[in-house]
Amino acid sequence: MRKLLNFVFYLIFNIIFLFKPAISEEKIKIGLLLPLTGQNSDIGKSVLRSVSLAINQIDNSQLQIYPKDNYGNPDNNFLAAKELYNDGVKIFIGPIFEKNLGDLEKLDDAIFLTLSNKINSKKNNIIYSGVNAYSQIDAIKKFLKKNEIKKTICLIPKSNFKNEIEKGIAKANIKFENVYYYDTKPTEITKRIEKITNYSIRKQNVLDEIKRLEKSNDPNKEKKIAFFEKKDTIGKLKFDSVLISDFDETLKSVATSLIYTDVSSEDIFFITLNQWFDESLLGEFGAQNLYFPSVNKKNYDDFSELFYKNYNLYPSHVSFLSYDLVGLIYYLAKQNDNNLPSALFDKLTLFKGKTGLFEIENKSIKHILNFYKVENKSFKKIF
Repeated sequence: MRKLLNFVFYLIFNIIFLFKPAISEEKIKIGLLLPLTGQNSDIGKSVLRSVSLAINQIDNSQLQIYPKDNYGNPDNNFLAAKELYNDGVKIFIGPIFEKNLGDLEKLDDAIFLTLSNKINSKKNNIIYSGVNAYSQIDAIKKFLKKNEIKKTICLIPKSNFKNEIEKGIAKANIKFENVYYYDTKPTEITKRIEKITNYSIRKQNVLDEIKRLEKSNDPNKEKKIAFFEKKDTIGKLKFDSVLISDFDETLKSVATSLIYTDVSSEDIFFITLNQWFDESLLGEFGAQNLYFPSVNKKNYDDFSELFYKNYNLYPSHVSFLSYDLVGLIYYLAKQNDNNLPSALFDKLTLFKGKTGLFEIENKSIKHILNFYKVENKSFKKIF
């Protein structure tokens, strides 16, 4: 823990709902900038429902929400924000996606808690609250240190998320044995993994050893030959763990290719990024013994059950994050007589919500994540 803290507090999220001091009668107005129609309306409505749940749990008439449809584009997002701003709203949850931030810096004394998982903001009034690559890679760094893992290679897809992964690596100051990039086409993935693992050389080593034994006078050569005929490769790998910076089917393809090239997750640590407890991994052969950082699973499951009980629907991932943001706003407002200057988000603040513990500093949020393993068709908590 850092020695010099400007402002540190720990907040148990359940307790906040019982904390209702009468500091000021002024309303705490929260604007919501969400896609309530169009392509991403399901996500927007999920966030709206989540925020409503948090408001009902806090149960304080001073706390009010003002939802606006931003139609999923930056121009409408700014118009919606400006309309609420003119009505006295100075703190917002949203927009969800970075592309819709637009001209929000013009409303420079307002605060926007975007749900985007990008790392850096060039706008002083934008707080990124998503589970970004830095948060995830910092948790991976902790896992590697705990397990004394020294030779990790990092596999990064040539995708839109590549730059964010690189920023996360740099900010976490993590050192890898090597960093490799790969094309996400299935056939190209296999070729790339074969090259990274020296598969052809390791495979040839088996054939060479069998030939050597056949020509030898070793009295046990038949037994040894039979042993090597069952082997796919011979030769040590130059790494003891691999970070697969990918998701969904591409993640599965990379893991399967590693197994195909005789890299076993029983010998080598297979690590990936936050998978939000994707249950399709549980039945995937290549995903067994897969490690990943994530939010607190028990809290996530409890929230999902509460959400389903109220709406007969399951929540989106970002709606889980928005639930915590309401609690954060409420607490900070009460600590500051219902004032929320943007400077509050510059000081180092530790906050414990449903997602787990996270830090707020320099207008950015770092989630301090838990770590999990896919084992016996379940998600096992490591820390």
